[in-house]
Amino acid sequence: MNTLVLIFISGATIGILGGFHCVGMCGPIALSLPIHQLSNTKKTGAILLYNLGRALSYASMGLVFGIIGQSFSLFKFQQGLSILAGCFILGLLLLTQFNVHPRLSFPKWSAFVKKSLSQLLQTEKKTTTYLGIGLLNGLLPCGLVYVAIAAAVATGTMMQSSVLMFAFGIGTMPIMMATMIFGKYVTQPIRMQLFKLTPYFIAGMAMLLILRGLNLGIPYVSPRHDATHHSCCHQP
Repeated sequence: MNTLVLIFISGATIGILGGFHCVGMCGPIALSLPIHQLSNTKKTGAILLYNLGRALSYASMGLVFGIIGQSFSLFKFQQGLSILAGCFILGLLLLTQFNVHPRLSFPKWSAFVKKSLSQLLQTEKKTTTYLGIGLLNGLLPCGLVYVAIAAAVATGTMMQSSVLMFAFGIGTMPIMMATMIFGKYVTQPIRMQLFKLTPYFIAGMAMLLILRGLNLGIPYVSPRHDATHHSCCHQP
């Protein structure tokens, strides 16, 4: 199977399984979009544009962070990077479980994005407005996005990193679209229950990254990357 297809499937899987987290974190923003008075056609278009905006923001992040992964890949440290990414995610998860929260929320950046979102939500809603809201929403700091970024960096190339992050955004779309359409049935207690499932998913993702870097020869999970040695001298 084509590498980019596998990368896309991996990213979409992260998004689908992590969608419960999105309902808990981004659900309030999605539910605040004034779409219920729109016709079915316009409502569908607004929802698609909003979610496409998030996916495009994630793709741009993947492109930027992919530079890091590509740099490590040039030094043949891609497998080590995958292990480090998995350990980093596990470390963050353990810290948060013990109520130790590292400063990864970037308060000034969050305040700027939230202010911009608030202003955009108060403007006259045009077709492009929903795309803009999605673009901004995708820039909000989020634990699940950090997990996706770690997986994207571990791919080792800018292109694959961007594809994985875009697919991650696409993967979150089904549950986010369902939340926007059936929002009145998704109460705060339900969102919190879904949110509680997130640590188990994050732990599983971290373990997969570590397994991938261990070169165990397990198809798709930990494929073997045998180094090929080239000699400058011809053997007799």
